[in-house]
Amino acid sequence: MIDLEGCSSLTTLPEGLGNLTCLTEIHLWRCLSLTTLPEGFGNLTSLTEINLRGCSSLTTLPEGLGNLTPLTEIDLRGCSSLTTLPDGLGNLTCLTMIDLEGCSSLTILPEGLGNLTSLAKIDLQECSRLTTLPDGLGNLTSLTTIKLRGCSSLNRLPEGLGNLTYVTEIDLRGCSSLTTLPDGLGNLICLTMIDLEGCSSLTSLPEGLGNLTSLTKIDLRECSSLTTLPEGLGNLISLMEIDFRGCSSLTTLPEGLGNLTCLTMIDLRECSSLTTLPEGLGNLIS
Repeated sequence: MIDLEGCSSLTTLPEGLGNLTCLTEIHLWRCLSLTTLPEGFGNLTSLTEINLRGCSSLTTLPEGLGNLTPLTEIDLRGCSSLTTLPDGLGNLTCLTMIDLEGCSSLTILPEGLGNLTSLAKIDLQECSRLTTLPDGLGNLTSLTTIKLRGCSSLNRLPEGLGNLTYVTEIDLRGCSSLTTLPDGLGNLICLTMIDLEGCSSLTSLPEGLGNLTSLTKIDLRECSSLTTLPEGLGNLISLMEIDFRGCSSLTTLPEGLGNLTCLTMIDLRECSSLTTLPEGLGNLIS
């Protein structure tokens, strides 16, 4: 293992680094001045973990990264100058985790991302310039968590999202350019939490939402363009919390809301267009 954490004045690494073919881990956390990695990096074919967290001056990764097929984890959190990822990323079929939180200059992800079928976690929080996700995302059937909080330029989610049936949590807080959710969302039967706070361009929710009977929490705060809710909302019998605060365009609530007998909290503050409440609300004795 090589650990260079906090070497904040280091600007380059030696080309000869590529000769260390038995190296399994390299930690470059908070090497703030590092702008590139040597091309020989692609020769480190025993590497299983790369930590580049906080390398805020790093603009590119070497194409040879795709040769490092034993890799299981890549941490790129806070690599705020990184604009692209190498296409070879799609060769890393052993990868189980990739953290891209705070890669705020990243505008696109490689299509080959859909080949990473061992991936259980992908963190894209605060990738604020990312406008779309590759359609191949729907192939990542091992995913359990999707974190897209603060992806404020993201305007759509791939239809294949509905294939990710092991996903238990989706965080879309602050995805303020998102106008719709894919119909396939209703296939995510393991989903227990969905956070849509601040999705201020979202006008409707898919009807299939009513299929998600494992859901315990929905956060719709500040979804200020949302005008209606699907009738199927009344099928979410496991739901314990639902937050509508600041849903200022919402005019009605579905009658089936009274079926949600596990509900312990409903927040309707600042729902300024709401004129009536459903009769069944009186059934929510919890």
